[in-house]
Amino acid sequence: MKVSLSWLREYIPIDLDPQEISDRLTMAGLEVDGLESLYDYLDDVVVGRVVQAKQHPNADKLTCCVVDIGKEEPSPIVCGAPNVREGMYVACALPGAVLPGDFKIKKSKLRGEPSHGMLCSAAELMIADDASGIMDLEGEFVAGTPLESALKLADTVFEIDLTPNRPDCLSLIGVAREIGAFTQPQNKVSLPDVAFPETQMDSRDIHDFVTVEIEDPHLCPRYAAGMLFDVKVGPSPLWLKQRLEAVGLSSVNNIVDVTNFVMMETGQPLHAFDYDHIAKSKIIVRTAGKPGDAPLEFTTLDSKVHKLDPEMLMICDGKKPVGIAGVMGGENSEITDATTRVLVESAYFNPVSIRRTAKRTGIASDASHRFERGVDPEGTMFALKRAVSLMAQLCSATIATGIIDENPVKARPVTIDLSPEALNVRLGTSFSADEMAQILASVEFGVEKKVDKTDKDLLQVHVPSFRVDVARPEDLSEEVARLWGYNKIETSYPLVKAKGRPLAGRIVLRGKIRQAMTGFGFCEAINYNFIRKDACERMGIEAPDKRTRMVEILNPISDQMAVLRTSIVPGLLENMAKNNAKQVDTLQLFEIGKIFYDKAPGEQPEEVEVVGGLVTGYRSDQTWYSKKEPVDFFDLKGVVQGLLDSLQISGVLYERTDAGTCPYFEPGYGAKVVKDGLVLGTLGKIASSVGAAFGLKQDAYLFELDMDSFEKAVPQAIQAVELPKFPAISRDMTFIVSKRVEVGAMMDTISTFAQKQGLIEDYFLFDVFEGKNIGEDKKSLSFRLVYRSAAKTLTEKNIKKIHDQLSRKLIDDFNAGLPG
Repeated sequence: MKVSLSWLREYIPIDLDPQEISDRLTMAGLEVDGLESLYDYLDDVVVGRVVQAKQHPNADKLTCCVVDIGKEEPSPIVCGAPNVREGMYVACALPGAVLPGDFKIKKSKLRGEPSHGMLCSAAELMIADDASGIMDLEGEFVAGTPLESALKLADTVFEIDLTPNRPDCLSLIGVAREIGAFTQPQNKVSLPDVAFPETQMDSRDIHDFVTVEIEDPHLCPRYAAGMLFDVKVGPSPLWLKQRLEAVGLSSVNNIVDVTNFVMMETGQPLHAFDYDHIAKSKIIVRTAGKPGDAPLEFTTLDSKVHKLDPEMLMICDGKKPVGIAGVMGGENSEITDATTRVLVESAYFNPVSIRRTAKRTGIASDASHRFERGVDPEGTMFALKRAVSLMAQLCSATIATGIIDENPVKARPVTIDLSPEALNVRLGTSFSADEMAQILASVEFGVEKKVDKTDKDLLQVHVPSFRVDVARPEDLSEEVARLWGYNKIETSYPLVKAKGRPLAGRIVLRGKIRQAMTGFGFCEAINYNFIRKDACERMGIEAPDKRTRMVEILNPISDQMAVLRTSIVPGLLENMAKNNAKQVDTLQLFEIGKIFYDKAPGEQPEEVEVVGGLVTGYRSDQTWYSKKEPVDFFDLKGVVQGLLDSLQISGVLYERTDAGTCPYFEPGYGAKVVKDGLVLGTLGKIASSVGAAFGLKQDAYLFELDMDSFEKAVPQAIQAVELPKFPAISRDMTFIVSKRVEVGAMMDTISTFAQKQGLIEDYFLFDVFEGKNIGEDKKSLSFRLVYRSAAKTLTEKNIKKIHDQLSRKLIDDFNAGLPG
């Protein structure tokens, strides 16, 4: 909403600085986004007096002038205007000035004569339409005075960002009313005179020319109309054009400009019809059709064709629609240069109906913007009279006797009983009833004092009709607070300190995962929950896999976001593809998010939270002392194990996955993470075919863990043990086994054995070897065992028997051999 300061001064005296007005309005709830000076381009334009004017020696149509611009020496200026003469006061643009159209003034020579400026016409300065000659400033002026100051052209436009609950401020009068509340002394808005000029009244009665019928009073509670004869349609006067241009509207003609002017002035949208195009001299306010009817087509003023739903409210004549009620008029009844009789509409429409119509037609007009928020139901007649009166003056028209005012549903005045005590408790203030009454009266609320049954003071507040947003005591509390000043309300705290409560376990778990993963050098990715419909196909997942049950989006933004994701994998792979395209070949990403499985039609999908991670590229950058080594499956496994260790999850096994569980993993490079029979998730190397489907050109390793299972595996309590006093002894054992033997199974056997013996403190695999020397289907595994006693220092004799028993068990259980 743009508001002109000079226009505001027509309704209320304002002596405040524009910046102060801006600050006050913002604190009162009308946020000012910006200030603009309309005539800032006149900074280098001053009043000049032509001291001398003589014919240019080398040009018949040019005049060499000497102009006093308030400096020690007058300036020579060559002028081509026919009306220039000695002694006249003119508008002089000095060198350095930039006029409208990006026209820069500089010192130059015209036909050999020096010219240090430019004498301007009103049209060149965009302050009038006259381009026939330079401005002839009548009266006495001081040479050198800035033209903006001399002609009192200064104007500031405020850009106000209004909230939807303040439709009363979608008008100059509404904003002026707000400014009046904080002026000292407080000023009331002076409304313009809407009386019809007696010299322009016509003896013909409007009721003899048009009738109005409202078929649905719920959608149109009030419809008023006025009429003018002998209208002369033409350009608007300069003052009207300037007013409209200041608030961002373009001039059309004097009739249309008046409707826009009054709308901006009062907030009441109006519409003017060419009466000669109104069939059967009748206006009917009705819906476009009955439920079930086929949509109609209607051409609006902007020459666009719109389909009309049957429930849309229309303005019709005796044969056809002539306007979409509250939104836009029709092309079939618009004002043209040939129009001589005008019917002016001013109405109140149901805001919900207008909002629905504007949305469905896609029309966002100034009228619909106001109607859908709610206009003043009692302001209909005032705006109509104002418009008809202005049209009569500007169009040399006569006004029909009488006004049509169909009002089947009267607006009910709102009266609210306000308890000063309750308001003070709500705001934490100590206003007296008189102070509250004064604050509310400053914005034209009617206030009366009365006493309730308990002998407590009450204020009976009569809400003005233009404040359609005020309906209850809480609304009045907001009015008092904003008008007094939100910044004046003291901050207070509860007398009893609020007790906090522990965060939910899942929130704590997310935090720990983020801390661990960022500690490993990973960056967190946040992807949309929407993915492509062919995601499962690209990953090789087929029905009846649960992940193929995708929830389709009814109105997707694009085909890239057509369904809810059933796996976190596609998003991470696309992240990798985008980074690779930007020459980022080494990447470590993780994401915590939800996946969704479709259920029965009409039911909410099943939501499962997961954490996923991806590694690709190299372990470290290439340097003079090391080479670039690509990451592999064990780098990813190490990350997963490190994450489990950080959460104190122990006793985890890594088991080979079958092809159906994760078809997007390279065969032989996929594993399940299992804890006490509970599958926590999977990890593996992305198959080359899947990588190609996602546009990947290098190996990628990825894990996906289920948060529900993860949470169950986290120990509820951690038991501390005393630090050992005695030294440990390490012993190694090496076995040759089939390649099909899982290391995890052997580690599980060692773990079970260690728990029974009690002296094995730690164990781990430290070497793997494969080669022709041990057979093509064999591999060599080396384990290190750490022995320690809490009671004494162990010797070789103490551990030999245990070490031999474990070795024999592993040989028997896994058909292992010893190195030759």
